Amino acid sequence: MREKMRCKKGLGLLAASVAAVFLWVTFSAAVVECPDTIVIKNDGWAKVKYEPVQFHHKKHSTEYKVPCAECHHVYKDGKNVWKEGEAVQKCSSCHNVYKLGKELREASDQEKKMSLYKAYHTNCKGCHKANKKGPTKCTGCHAKKPKE
Repeated sequence: MREKMRCKKGLGLLAASVAAVFLWVTFSAAVVECPDTIVIKNDGWAKVKYEPVQFHHKKHSTEYKVPCAECHHVYKDGKNVWKEGEAVQKCSSCHNVYKLGKELREASDQEKKMSLYKAYHTNCKGCHKANKKGPTKCTGCHAKKPKE
């Protein structure tokens, strides 16, 4: 009798384990649709020298295998709690400090942290430099604006 109970418990555990693995594989293999290209543009700066960036989103996520949470984030207690599939906000909804040059160099640490310029350039250029792939100069991402 005890042997039969142990066998039933073992089969129950095995079934639960198989179900858990099946669910994990199913959800981890799910593909979150993302746009092929997005235009990174912001009107927060009064004067800009360069055109908006044509960012190849799908290429970065599929071909280069950059994890979504590498760029998309929501920080709580110093930890990124954003999960794939959750809503994505524009970077400028939080990174809303538009200082540049000397003004940015003299800004407070909090302003530097919330700087849209620093958010893009630290993340993008930092990744390009770390992986020794991708542009690191202005016109590698931006086209120069035509003179008016």
